[in-house]
Amino acid sequence: MRTLFFLAIIISSSVSVRGQDDDDYGGSPVGGGGGGRGNPDVVPLFTELIYSRMSNLTDSFTGEISQHLSFCVKDVQKDWNGAFNFSSKLDFLANCIKKTNGDLMQRLCTAADIKFYFKSFYENGGKGTNYLKPNKNCNLTSWVSGCEPGWACSVGPNKKVDLRGAKDMPARTLDCSPCCEGFFCPHGLTCMIPCPLGAYCPLAKLNKTTGICDPYRYQLPPGKPNHTCGGADSWADVGSSSDLFCAAGSYCPSTTQKIPCSSGHYCRMGSTSEKRCFKLSSCDPNSANQNITAYGFLLFIALGLLLLIIYNLSDQVLTTRERREAKSREAAARSARETAQARERWKSAKDIAKKHAIGLQTQLSRTFSRKQSTRKAEPLKVLGQPSSSATSTGKKKKEPSNLTKMMRSLEDNPDSDEGFNFEIGDKNLKKNMPKGKQMHTRSQIFKYAYGQIEKEKAMQQENKNLTFSGVISMATDTEIRSRPVIEVAFKDLTLTLKGKKKHLMRCVTGKIMPGRVSAVMGPSGAGKTTFLNALAGKATGCYMSGLILINGKIESIYSYKKIIGFVPQDDIVHGNLTVEENLWFSAKCRLSADMPKADKVLVVERVIESLGLQAVRDSLVGTVEKRGISGGQRKRVNVGLEMVMEPSLLILDEPTSGLDSSSSQLLLRALRREALEGVNICMVVHQPSYALFKMFDDLILLAKGGLTVYHGSVKKVEEYFAGLGIHVPERVNPPDHFIDILEGIVKPSTSSSVSYKQLPIRWMMHNGYEIPPDMQRSAGIDTSVRGGGSVTGTNSDGTEEQSFAGELWEDVKCAVELKKDNIEHNFSKSKDLSERRTPGVFRQYRYFLGRLGKQRLREARIQGVDFLILFLAGACLGTLAKVSDETFGALGYTYTVIAVSLLCKIAALRSFSLDKLHYWRESASGMSSLAYFLAKDTIDHFNTLIKPVVYLSMFYFYNNPRSSIADNYIVLVALVYCVTGIAYAFAIVFHPGSAQLWSVLLPVVLTLIATQQRTGILKIIANLCYTKWALEAFVISNAERYSGVWLVTRCGSLMKSGYDLHEWNLCIFILIVYGLVFRAIAFFCMVTFQKK
Repeated sequence: MRTLFFLAIIISSSVSVRGQDDDDYGGSPVGGGGGGRGNPDVVPLFTELIYSRMSNLTDSFTGEISQHLSFCVKDVQKDWNGAFNFSSKLDFLANCIKKTNGDLMQRLCTAADIKFYFKSFYENGGKGTNYLKPNKNCNLTSWVSGCEPGWACSVGPNKKVDLRGAKDMPARTLDCSPCCEGFFCPHGLTCMIPCPLGAYCPLAKLNKTTGICDPYRYQLPPGKPNHTCGGADSWADVGSSSDLFCAAGSYCPSTTQKIPCSSGHYCRMGSTSEKRCFKLSSCDPNSANQNITAYGFLLFIALGLLLLIIYNLSDQVLTTRERREAKSREAAARSARETAQARERWKSAKDIAKKHAIGLQTQLSRTFSRKQSTRKAEPLKVLGQPSSSATSTGKKKKEPSNLTKMMRSLEDNPDSDEGFNFEIGDKNLKKNMPKGKQMHTRSQIFKYAYGQIEKEKAMQQENKNLTFSGVISMATDTEIRSRPVIEVAFKDLTLTLKGKKKHLMRCVTGKIMPGRVSAVMGPSGAGKTTFLNALAGKATGCYMSGLILINGKIESIYSYKKIIGFVPQDDIVHGNLTVEENLWFSAKCRLSADMPKADKVLVVERVIESLGLQAVRDSLVGTVEKRGISGGQRKRVNVGLEMVMEPSLLILDEPTSGLDSSSSQLLLRALRREALEGVNICMVVHQPSYALFKMFDDLILLAKGGLTVYHGSVKKVEEYFAGLGIHVPERVNPPDHFIDILEGIVKPSTSSSVSYKQLPIRWMMHNGYEIPPDMQRSAGIDTSVRGGGSVTGTNSDGTEEQSFAGELWEDVKCAVELKKDNIEHNFSKSKDLSERRTPGVFRQYRYFLGRLGKQRLREARIQGVDFLILFLAGACLGTLAKVSDETFGALGYTYTVIAVSLLCKIAALRSFSLDKLHYWRESASGMSSLAYFLAKDTIDHFNTLIKPVVYLSMFYFYNNPRSSIADNYIVLVALVYCVTGIAYAFAIVFHPGSAQLWSVLLPVVLTLIATQQRTGILKIIANLCYTKWALEAFVISNAERYSGVWLVTRCGSLMKSGYDLHEWNLCIFILIVYGLVFRAIAFFCMVTFQKK
């Protein structure tokens, strides 16, 4: 309030200075009581001289205003002209000179008078100036008529007054009369102050019914019958003295003239001119505002049409793209058959070439007979034909080649599932592969033929007649890309839970080999999933001892994570994508970046066909709310996500759980085809059928406590247990019988002297492994230790003797160590040994962007609901919270900040809350976290730009503030960007329920803090609230449009709120910075606290 006082002093001082300077003209017929007093011919000239002196004194107080009132005066010259530019209307000044007979300067208030007036006003809390403190002219002993409201007195004729004096008030008690029109005379002072533009200051008239001088609402003094109503009595903020303001529905071109607004125009309170209404708005005569809600509806309808067009065009683009991809797949299949015919032509050309090139016969025979060449190319096996059938073509020139026979069989029987297979990896693996026919799909043939057709085109372009060198190059270039092999060996693998000293696994030794399918079985609590996590390097919160060797070397499994597939137990698949889209996205992000797109298409086709998903390839997977494919098909898609990246090691956690027998066999048959290509497959299985059990190559049988009972070939498991005296009864599934024994449900036969607790010891003794002492004791007489003893007797006794505080402390330490272990695990890095260069961050960002775009288009209904809620919120708040000129619409903007923050946060939570499991899986497989986060944020920018338009289409056109819609839109965009970043952090750090609760409470609490009177520490806290900066940006953009008579109101309101007109850009900047900071926090938490 003290700062507003400076404004009043400067304004009054300016007027006073003008009066003092004009007093130099006192010798004129008008000034200072000269002989020409009242000469009407001189009044216009003297009026112009007075005003010219007034308008040239702005520079004398610019420095003081900039120093004390810069927070509410942005442009001194502009605000001065808006309040006191009377150049076009000087009638009130001329009339006052005539009325006072040239005594105007002796009646104007000095700086001391103005200081006293505004000081008393603000000390009274801005509630009014009815009771000023006693002063030199108006006190208990001296109370002249000029002390009454609306009256003023003169210092006397021919007396100089220092109007710049700010210390002493001059004695002004002579010739008291009513205040002139266009001036106001405060109650308790005997001087006049000019009314600012936008005010209406006529002479008051007595209302005989009420005894009040209208329109200023002051009463005549009692006991003074000759005293009449005077002029205006106060200029303060609109809340304390609205009588001075030009009424709404009228405009005041001067402070003594008020004109009703005409039809088709509107006039706000304090207007100096009428404004034309827009074409679609309705403005009756005396309208205080225009009704522009029609524009809001038009804007919303236009926005809705635009979104519908974008949605339909995007859907059409996706449909066209899918149609083109389908055509490319058909072309690949057609090319495979055409390649067979091309091979026959090449064979004929080769035979002709041999007749004229006897010197090349030996080389061609060795090449086409598929014998081992100097390039060490692996031989091509054909189903139904022994390996010895590949003989020299030199002896049988007319015999078709193996590839030709295979292609002919494909043309004769296109629906046949028989194909070909290439031996890959280590040659020693050949003995581990199953013998007999090797089943493969047509997709693999297409994959090979697709590349050959390109070679054919290149060769034909180079030489249409097929020279000798061309034939040789064609015939020998049959090398097929092979996958690297991964063999995992483990010795004495032991996992101990941190803090609890409990063994999750113990002394597990063995290996899983490429080209074989290994099954991990055991009762509940046997540590099957823990075993897989240990192999995949995902076991955290445990002490691990023993060795894990990768291809015979001590290396981190993370070095090969790009070629390792891990299928989790839960079906973590994107429900709003089709089967093919899920598989195709995984293939693009995880296959080699330099692999041709055609090869990637054929890889996906092979997986779809092998998993039996052709019928549902274009169907949405489905979610809990929306039904999609069946559970068995969803399980196969879950497996297919890892198969399409062509892994060398594939680990599956219960892939057959929930599947029927036929679906399980279909899945396992597909996995066996992968194993034939050298893939090392290890999977947890729960009680498979006998037919399924026989499809496995190796079995790892675990007992409770993570102890090995058997690890070897499936064919020898019954033989091993029979040696222990455990025989499988007739018509009983062997794995069910073994698991029932390990569970303790079925006891071994009486002929066996082995109990189920001794089975792990017998396996270690059978292989000559070292047995820990406590397990040796448990194998003896002491049978009280379960499962080989996960906890020693010493630890058990120690636990019993430990106090409650000690247990609590151990639990806290365990929790801290577990969290620390998880963070270190997330940031662990190792050298990449996979020899696969996957797409970089930018390419993955493009892939993520395309996937998210499809998902958002398919969630258009949810987006539409969000827009509808914002639309209704804008209509309700715009209707209920009308703009208050006293607070410049602060109430409506406060509701806006709360509503927009709450609604946008709740909507933004879906971006990360619903996809946590998908992110954890994709991140663990090596996909870029940065690309994922940036793509999510980029897609949400659409809401950041559209939601403010939706809200303002109702709020702005119902509320109709003085600020422009562009200013409001910019503030809302910055606010939505800010709260979206906060919502990201909540969604990642908290559970969905807690995140929603925080999203609701935070904007309400922060807004309450931001709108309170701020002093001390509360001011610091308020400056940290984003709501304070959003609300300030809204208010100052609106307050800047108030000028003239609103100057005191503007400065008072901004000073009370602590706002500054110069900080609008700062507010926008801080909101954007908040959004960036919270996005950085969200990304850090996403990477740090993810669960792999």
